[in-house]
Amino acid sequence: MNAREHEDGAGGRPESLSLFDERDGVDGRPGDGTDGAADEAADEGRGRRRRRTRRVLIWTLTALLVLVGGGIGGIYWTAEHYASSVERIPGAFPSVPESAQPQPVPGAGLTFLLVGLDARSDVPTTGGQAKAPAWREGASRSDTMMLMHLSADRGSVSLVSIARDTWVAVPGHGMAKINAAYSWGGPPLMVDTVQKLTGIRIDHVAVIDWNGFRKLTDAVGGVDITIPQTIEAKGDAREWLKGTHHMSGDEALLYVRERHGLPNGDLDRTKRQQNFLRALMIQTMNAGTLGNPGRLTGLLQAVGDVVSVDDRLSNTDLYDLGWSLRGVRPDDVRFMNAPFGGFDSIDGQDVVKLDQAASATLWEAVRNDRMDEYFAQHRTTSDTLGESVR
Repeated sequence: MNAREHEDGAGGRPESLSLFDERDGVDGRPGDGTDGAADEAADEGRGRRRRRTRRVLIWTLTALLVLVGGGIGGIYWTAEHYASSVERIPGAFPSVPESAQPQPVPGAGLTFLLVGLDARSDVPTTGGQAKAPAWREGASRSDTMMLMHLSADRGSVSLVSIARDTWVAVPGHGMAKINAAYSWGGPPLMVDTVQKLTGIRIDHVAVIDWNGFRKLTDAVGGVDITIPQTIEAKGDAREWLKGTHHMSGDEALLYVRERHGLPNGDLDRTKRQQNFLRALMIQTMNAGTLGNPGRLTGLLQAVGDVVSVDDRLSNTDLYDLGWSLRGVRPDDVRFMNAPFGGFDSIDGQDVVKLDQAASATLWEAVRNDRMDEYFAQHRTTSDTLGESVR
């Protein structure tokens, strides 16, 4: 399945979800909305300023989309430049026979495996500035795994976190924590493990270490994270005071790494990671980021510096994919944890078990691009990300 599938899949979405509200007009002129000729005649100066502001926002939004949204006219080189700065991962997929892998479901969207590393390396392990290997046999373990499903019509995005201590069958190694798969065999074994666990065909892989998010966070000017209640310091975990914190990259990194001060350990930490990604997404889409050329350039550069993707994603695939997602808004992106089946201790290891029956229902929904139906039917029972996150 190619990332260019449904190249303009968002075209059937309501106009109100377009990047450029039709009342503004994409060419800088008023559209058919409320600010018509009579209003502009009443305040010509204000109208000129309003049109100039719209043009600036349109071009800065276009510049952001150009990373993945396609080269257009004179800005083609910019698109190619930033897309080329995204490091490619060779051999990211398992070499097992096609018959031993889940079969793709035509017209069922795209599913990415997102792998977050907590290498705590002094030098980058992923992205264009990587100096340390992202994977070293027996040494590197994935800290975060998320399945990111993009609906076929590109109207919604669903992210499902799989706790790193989840007890699963790792091909060729028996039962183990799922993050051991990355340690033993890097991206190919990680993909093979997740595919066998879920029955979902993984279309693409993206890897980033959490140190990279520090740079992304600073590139957008920091993110706002609300702590619903004060969390006391415990062990190496710092104290977090109740309230909204504007976090720099260093603070955000501490926020997503900590688990010792949280009641449910890794399960709560995955919620923090999701909460942070939501805040980063909201800040990225904020006009303060998109309307600031310096900040926008820093963001585009940071993406290339800290993210690596599989080598099946060409530059054209990247910006076609981004263009197809141009109508997605934060409310269209949903986060949840894989269904929890309890904690256990196996061979001296503290592990997380999945609820097999509930997981099977979720995996089927992802596989067949029915996540909208799934969330509608399991709104009160699924472990989705709420507004209040510890």
